[in-house]
Order: sequence, then structure tokens, then C-alpha cells
Amino acid sequence: MTSPQTKHIEVLGAQMAYVEAGEGPVVLFQHGNPTSSYLWRNIIPHVAPHARCIAPDLIGMGASDKPDIAYSVEDQARYFEAFIEALDLRDVVLVLHDWGSALGLDWARRHEDRIRGLVLMEFIYPIPTWLDIGPQAAEVFRGFRSDAGRELLIDQNLFIEQILPGGVVRSLSEEEMEAYRAPFRDAASREPVYRFPNSLPIAGEPIDVWAMAEAYCAWLVETEAPKLLLYADPGSFISPARATRLQAQWKNCSSALLGPGRHFVQEDHADLIGSKIAEWLPTV
Repeated sequence: MTSPQTKHIEVLGAQMAYVEAGEGPVVLFQHGNPTSSYLWRNIIPHVAPHARCIAPDLIGMGASDKPDIAYSVEDQARYFEAFIEALDLRDVVLVLHDWGSALGLDWARRHEDRIRGLVLMEFIYPIPTWLDIGPQAAEVFRGFRSDAGRELLIDQNLFIEQILPGGVVRSLSEEEMEAYRAPFRDAASREPVYRFPNSLPIAGEPIDVWAMAEAYCAWLVETEAPKLLLYADPGSFISPARATRLQAQWKNCSSALLGPGRHFVQEDHADLIGSKIAEWLPTV
């Protein structure tokens, strides 16, 4: 098996970093907030013997450049699409998590002829009302959208220091925490981490992200593309009950319960996720 290599490619005038390993059909792993390709470090080794694995760092995150942009979801979508074009990726299996799912599913809906399958974990969907995310989560996300939001996410680095480890059942090691802290050492580097939670589509807002998520969720019901839905108990965005409903709605969908988990399931079930993807790939 080829050892993973970190590479860079110019995208819209900036350098985007990515990890690549293996040969064969393309499997693109896309992280969300506040992580990086590091999220997939223990999963890619299971898949690389069977595929060309590519895991980009979103612009402003991981080892990618931090250009002077707003880091809106639209910005992230432009860079994500331009990255795929720069590498001329086709016949792609997308492995998506968190905001990586919003970007990946939006791209897949508009480029269905270039995808071979979808693997989804804890993906983002339109949340109808604030009551639908529970009182504790509602308080947290309302705080992010308040006047105190920048202090919480930029000055206190709350997403890295509390939300990330809180979304993992086991305790992240100091080495792992340092790897996640590394791209966001100073306040100026944390704009992407601030923008994403403020863009979560709740009760119709923000209207552009809400429309994006509604469109790709409707597309997921219609498309025949093979799907693998991996979920944990209790999960965060995707509970076992929601996973059961989604599998019934979607065509050509397999699913698997990973075990106990919250949001960052890759940190609790890397080997199982990797083996499930490797088992599923020959069927698509």
C-alpha cells in the first residue's frame, strides 16, 4: 500500500493541501468543521489498498492557505469545486461528514454524472425549527449567533477546545488535540470555524444555505446513486431513528450502526468505518 502523502495544488490563487494514498477508483474524503484531513488518518489505510484516496483540507483549514475571504459556505463551495476541477476527478465516491457533506452533496447534485457513490456520516440537513435541535444545542448555537459569538469562537476557540472533544465518546489525546489546534493557533486564523456554525440551516436561515440543503436533500431521495449511511448511537445530527427513516426513503442505500458515538464518529470508530467502506466499494 502506498503511504499517505501530503500534497498541494493551486486553487483559485491559493494552495490547497490534501492527503493522497493508493491507486484505482477515486474516493474523496471531505471533512467539516473544525477538523481537517487528519480526521481520516485511521480510515484511509483500510480503503487505500482498493482505491485512490484523496482527503483535502478545506480552504482556511488544515494545511491549506488562509486567503483573505469571508469563508462563507458559498466561498467554501467555490474552492471545493475548483479543487475537484484542478485534479480533474471523475467517477468519484464521496465520503462526507459534517460541512463536508453540505459541500459534497451540493456538488454531487450538480454533477451527478461524475459520482459513483456516496458515504455519509453525521451530514447536515435543514433543521425545521429551533425546537428540533433540543434545548441544549439550541442554547449553544444561539450563543454562536449572538453578539458574543465571535468571542466564543474566535477569542476562546470554543469549537476546538470544547465542541470537538465533546463530540467524541473517548478522550482525545493531547497529541490529537494539538493536531486539531495547529491550524488555528491565533484568532485571525479562526474565521472558518466561526462562519460554519453561524451558517447551520435552522428555521429557514441563512436562506442561501437553507436552499442548498433543501435541494440536495430532495436530490438524495431521487438519485439512484449507491449510498452507504454510517451512524452512531445516539449520534448528533443523525440518530439511529433518523438513519432508519432515511434508509427507507433513499434508493440503493445500505446502512450500518457503528456503536456508541456522537458527532465525530471517525474518532471513535475509525477501523469499523474503514472496513465498512472497503467492503461496500466493490458493490458500486
